[in-house]
Amino acid sequence: MQYIVNNHIRGHASVRHRGSSLLSALQDLPSAPWLSRSKVQKQLQVISVLQWVMCLFMLGAACTLLLVYIFCTDCWLIAAMYTAWLIFDWNTPKQGGRRSSWVRNWTVWTYFRDYFPIRLIKTHNLLPSRNYIFGYHPHGILCFGAFCNFGTEATGFSKKFPGIRPSLATLAGNFRMPVLRDYLMSGGICPVNRNSIDYILSRNGTGNAVVIVVGGAAESLNCAPGVNSVTLKNRKGFVKLALQQGADLVPVYSFGENEVYKQLIFEEGTWWRLAQRRLQKLLGFAICLFHGCGLFSDGTWGLVPYCKPITTVVGEPITVPKIEEPSQEVVDQYHAMYISSLVKLFDEYKVRFAQKHSVLEVQ
Repeated sequence: MQYIVNNHIRGHASVRHRGSSLLSALQDLPSAPWLSRSKVQKQLQVISVLQWVMCLFMLGAACTLLLVYIFCTDCWLIAAMYTAWLIFDWNTPKQGGRRSSWVRNWTVWTYFRDYFPIRLIKTHNLLPSRNYIFGYHPHGILCFGAFCNFGTEATGFSKKFPGIRPSLATLAGNFRMPVLRDYLMSGGICPVNRNSIDYILSRNGTGNAVVIVVGGAAESLNCAPGVNSVTLKNRKGFVKLALQQGADLVPVYSFGENEVYKQLIFEEGTWWRLAQRRLQKLLGFAICLFHGCGLFSDGTWGLVPYCKPITTVVGEPITVPKIEEPSQEVVDQYHAMYISSLVKLFDEYKVRFAQKHSVLEVQ
């Protein structure tokens, strides 16, 4: 009997020992290097950035191919219904789009913001009784700063500029792609064409801010770490549009936008540069040979951008009168004012966010 009791006691002690060992192991689990809080957060940040990159490169094409494939299956009716709705909804991107506050406030964008990290700096108040055209510089490779600041609420645009609705303008071809078009519109993104911008600035009341990446594809071919160059000297269409709509011009510069990818830049006059220029005119966007880091290591090449801080500074608005048919002289005058304001903005903040001896090159 005593033997049975002793075995029973030893059994309980053994269970307690195993239980305490298991509890100890579970308590030690969060401290494992591969499962630490900082590691998990970093991986979530990488995934949030990579999903956006892959959406830009693959979502539109993949959904187009999927739609064609479904047409060839027994589920063709679903594809036909979606295509009919797509035709019916075709002009929505040109008419203000379909903004979603819910999508703009997704938690994934906070991870996106914190990966680099990205900051938005306000220098002056903007009146909700006016409309604005933001000139965003530089383009970089994928305009991460422009998207995070103006296509989401991750950096608190609406809180910093109450009463102002930002609309980031991008390639019109993106809005011909199924699913991708809706994803872009949900962030308040619109086509960068005359009809779309005119609609936002003239038929959508006041408090609108259209964000135009002025340098466009041509500027992206010259972006590289350490380069502070903008393509602006011959870009006057946005100034004329501002005059015709009476929309104030606001210079915006993103320090660090050119730092997140490394690009192979070909010299002007070479065969490769000529090919890039021709493809740019044909496709509407530039074919850049660039790379970031790998998914799991900074020492490998991949599509994940490097962790470099991006600081977007919104400058002082330039008051623009409404002139339906502005003369070239007036356009040149306000264009010169805009360049001067942008250079002043760069020089004022370069000490904090770039090298103090940096010079902004306007091409």
